[in-house]
Amino acid sequence: MRRLLIVALLASTAAAPPSDPAHAPAEHGPAAAEHSAETATAPAPAAEGRVELPPFAAVLAQMPTITDSHGWPALTEEEAWDAIVRATPEQRQLARWNYAGSLIHRGMGAEALSVLETMVSDDEDLALAAPFQLATGAAMVTIGHYKDAVQALSLPELEQNAEACAWRVRALAGTGDTAAAGRQINCAVPAINGRTPQERKPFTLAAARGAIALGQGKPVIAWLKLFGEQDAQANLLRGKALLASGDPAEGLFRLSRAELSGTPDVQAEAKLARIEGELKLHRIDPKEGIKQLEALRYGWRGDLVEQGALRLEYQLAQAENDHRSALRSAATLFRYFRPDNDSAAMLKQIQGWLAEMLAPDSGTPLPEAAGLYWDYKELAPAGAEGDALALRLAARLEDAGLYPRAAELLQYQLIQRRQDVAQGPLSVKVATLFILSGDPVKALDTLRASEQPSYSDAMRFDRKRIEAVALYKLGREAAAMAALDGVPGGAGVRSEIHWRTRNWGSFVTENEATLPAPGALTPPAQAIVLRQAVALAMLNQEAKLQALRTRYASAFKPLPSAQAFDLLTQPAQAIDPARISKAMAAIPAASPTGMIGDLLDVTTG
Repeated sequence: MRRLLIVALLASTAAAPPSDPAHAPAEHGPAAAEHSAETATAPAPAAEGRVELPPFAAVLAQMPTITDSHGWPALTEEEAWDAIVRATPEQRQLARWNYAGSLIHRGMGAEALSVLETMVSDDEDLALAAPFQLATGAAMVTIGHYKDAVQALSLPELEQNAEACAWRVRALAGTGDTAAAGRQINCAVPAINGRTPQERKPFTLAAARGAIALGQGKPVIAWLKLFGEQDAQANLLRGKALLASGDPAEGLFRLSRAELSGTPDVQAEAKLARIEGELKLHRIDPKEGIKQLEALRYGWRGDLVEQGALRLEYQLAQAENDHRSALRSAATLFRYFRPDNDSAAMLKQIQGWLAEMLAPDSGTPLPEAAGLYWDYKELAPAGAEGDALALRLAARLEDAGLYPRAAELLQYQLIQRRQDVAQGPLSVKVATLFILSGDPVKALDTLRASEQPSYSDAMRFDRKRIEAVALYKLGREAAAMAALDGVPGGAGVRSEIHWRTRNWGSFVTENEATLPAPGALTPPAQAIVLRQAVALAMLNQEAKLQALRTRYASAFKPLPSAQAFDLLTQPAQAIDPARISKAMAAIPAASPTGMIGDLLDVTTG
């Protein structure tokens, strides 16, 4: 609320001062009415109550550089506001700048940011000025926006600026990059030492973290003499420094004191440091360490403490060759913390473990393998390698008849593909699995969601065939037929559908186009001919039936299905219904359309 009020007040000061003729007291009476009539048609100002201010970025850049805490204006709230109210348009940005600096000097970062945002809204070039970025970074640090602060303080002009280095120490320590913070200490020392003891405290604590990260624990003990023996934060860092400098007993004692008297966040950090110290000293074994870390994370979520606990858990599980535990810790790290420094190596390692555990010959039971993949799917490899891993597992699920699980697994992989052309074959596979699951609606949804113009003709035709099957399963026979228009082999699929719906006339028309040439006949080719015979018989088309007999009699003679062909194509007066039924049963089960025929037979749930 305070920040919004400051922004509103600062913006309102952009109006011209009361002495401005445009803000003279309003006239009354006839003269006023006449004046109003004359000016009624005058255009309204572009931004009522707001004056365009002269550029200030170059002026600010030429001002004396702020190199320590004394460079920030030391104004009271009353003095700062009085200067802003009295400022002319030419002086207003300077008055705002002095107010922002005084707020930073007093540690009021949120309020300072409000002023700086108002300034830059009137002059975008201010973002290019090093002093402005220094102020922005300092304000960001005080409100805990450490990553934004590091970015603001990264201008080359601020690289060797002691005041900027001091704020960078705090910003980098806040992000968890304590080693980088430690490398800024030499540059920051003059600006830190120039502050009062109370002002120095957060900078000293951040510098202590940086020095500890660089293995320089001994100087930290001297720095922390600034704080009393009862200060929990100081004891936390004393404990870490003593452990780093080779005094484990005193270090663990200091950490215990911090655990006892610190704020909850200090207690959590001290507990993590103690566990880490006891592991290094072999006072507890890795399994006990993991147990204590899990207990710590159970009661403490978020921030650098949980991130540090997860990293330590991962390292311990890796040393113990416990891939399951390592995967669990790594997955949480990637989901919530996105580790930067060693993320590539960690991700490669856990992807290798995941591939090993999901391999068909790994010995991992199928339900457990499916659960592992689903729990850690975002860690699986991308691209073709990830597809291969998912497809192998999906094939195992499919072989076990677990079609819905296989479909969901590959659907996730399909979604990750976005507009990749590899979506084509994957979409066909996923839609097929949904049909096998008895869910043609999801099959259609999958095909429509993965539609894109870059597919080859062959891929478009494959997708159309599956679409036709799904439409047929939904009872939309006309739409299924329309989907097959222009699709190579579409006549075979259409005849397959007509065969199942006993639409004999349409079947004969479509199936005739697929009749094989006389000669050696495969089981699917035999089925095509025998089905044609059945349909012609049902339609009483005797002439066509006898032509079929003449054409294929010699081809069927050596085949097991010869008797069925003979019975189906005999002249009508010789037909025995019982023998016809037996002949139909002898038609080869192999569908002429292969997998499509199998999908058409699936029962819809």
